[in-house]
Amino acid sequence: MSTLVYDGGAMLGRQLRRVRNNPGLLILTQTMPINMLLFFGYVFGSALAMPGEEYRSFLVPGLLVATAANGIMTGMFQAAQDTHRGVTDRLRTLPMSRAAVPLGQTMADLLVTAVGTVPLLLTGLLVGWRIEGSALEAVGALGLLLLFRFAMTWIGVFLGLLTRSEEAAGQLGAATFLLPLLSNAYIPAGGLPGWLRTVAEWNPISAVTTALRELFGNAPVPDGAAWPVAHPVAGSLAWCAVLLAVFVPLAVRRYARGGE
Repeated sequence: MSTLVYDGGAMLGRQLRRVRNNPGLLILTQTMPINMLLFFGYVFGSALAMPGEEYRSFLVPGLLVATAANGIMTGMFQAAQDTHRGVTDRLRTLPMSRAAVPLGQTMADLLVTAVGTVPLLLTGLLVGWRIEGSALEAVGALGLLLLFRFAMTWIGVFLGLLTRSEEAAGQLGAATFLLPLLSNAYIPAGGLPGWLRTVAEWNPISAVTTALRELFGNAPVPDGAAWPVAHPVAGSLAWCAVLLAVFVPLAVRRYARGGE
């Protein structure tokens, strides 16, 4: 365990230096959610039954979770880039824990996400979003958000190690933008057709989004929803536990095997 902590810390430092040396990508990924908040909040808000400020309060938790779900794309591209350029093969020859490299990547992503969430929260406050719940519930909401991002990044790392190609990772990563569209992140799922509503409510993004809305005090849990949405905090924790239990060992095993 001590070896994993030491090696993982070294890989964490490597990933943070990597982020520091590529500030353009960091700025782009952090400003995109803010642009989406301003666009969706003022354009879509006028097309829905909700008044503008009410819709923006509904939207902010959804955008937070949609941004967290982009951990799939980020993790996949970085892992594929290292593999494609031979960095992963060189790291694999070093006498370190096999879990250290993917753990360092996912922990670095978690730290960057935690810092990058602050501008989106501040922008949300500027456009009318408010935390109506208690401070403890708000902290719980942010913790749940980061846990979900952590799980999504492990999925991305596994897929990136699997594809082994920057081009393929970029193309597959673009497809992840569909995931929030098939959820209640941007619009209420209650108005969707029956089969599509079922798909949306069993999307992990919907459970986490509903949990954040409940914990922030922005919207009540919808009636008649599927179990993960009807019990959003428990559903979110269950989704995160399942995803981590599946993809952490898959990513570590894939890294250890290399190109076999």
